[in-house]
Amino acid sequence: MRSEHSPTPPQTHLRPQRYKVNARKNISPWLAMAFITLPILASCERPEPEQMRANLRLPSPNFVADAKRGGDLFQANCARCHGEGVRGTREGPPLVHKIYRPGHHADLSFHLAVRHGVRQHHWNFGNMTPIDRLTPEDAGHIIAYVRQKQRAAGVE
Repeated sequence: MRSEHSPTPPQTHLRPQRYKVNARKNISPWLAMAFITLPILASCERPEPEQMRANLRLPSPNFVADAKRGGDLFQANCARCHGEGVRGTREGPPLVHKIYRPGHHADLSFHLAVRHGVRQHHWNFGNMTPIDRLTPEDAGHIIAYVRQKQRAAGVE
């Protein structure tokens, strides 16, 4: 309740201000950018899938991995660090581990590791060097072997 001695609040005009917008002025830079950018983007060519495969050093699309052959290749090229049965050693991490499940490390990450090596990021074993002597198909066989061992251990 107001008493007779309380001051009356000042009357203000609360209608929002309206600003005049020059639509042509605001849209012009965007149109100019679109006219410049669209032809540039349209001229960019995406490599053919086979060229992308070759660039990433992936096996051909009709490649069929063989886990048994992958086991032999793993023993010859990977077991020194990653251990018998992919269980790890003092030199390298176990690949039968939830970190390496397909949902976290896709097959592509294994292909890239073989091709380019890997900087230490999950474990304290140091960096993995590239394994240049392995072909993309060899890596595919090894991945099939690792995935088979993971499934057998319940890592999916």
